[in-house]
Amino acid sequence: MPWTMSSERPIYLQLVDRIKRQIAAGKYSPGDRFPSVRELALEAAVNPNTMQRALSTLEADGLLITSRTAGRTVTTQEELIRSMKEQIATEEYERFYQAMLELGYDEEGIETFIKEVKVPHEKGGRE
Repeated sequence: MPWTMSSERPIYLQLVDRIKRQIAAGKYSPGDRFPSVRELALEAAVNPNTMQRALSTLEADGLLITSRTAGRTVTTQEELIRSMKEQIATEEYERFYQAMLELGYDEEGIETFIKEVKVPHEKGGRE
C-alpha cells in the first residue's frame, strides 16, 4: 500500500520523516540491512530518484550507512537513534500541547485530558 503524502512539503522530506519514525519505532534495528531504493520506491509509490534523495539525506544525518558490497544498513549508533526518537517525540508533544492551548485548555486541563482520555488502539484503549 502506498505511503500517504501531502502536498504541503516536499515528498523527499516526508519520506525522510517516515523512515526516521520507522527506525525510531524499531521497524529497522541498528545494523539491519536496509531495503533498496527500488523496493522502497515501489512500497511508497514514489519515483526512485525521490527515494534516493531521501536516503541520501538519511545518510548525511548518519542514520544509514552505505557499503559498496553490503548496500545500506541502519547505523549501529544506538545513542543517535535514541536521540532522534526523543526529538521526534518532543516535536509531537509540542504540536499537541499547542493545539490544546488553541482549543482553550490550560496546563491543568491538558494534564486532566491526558489522564482521562481513552485512546483506541489494537488492545482496546489504555489500561
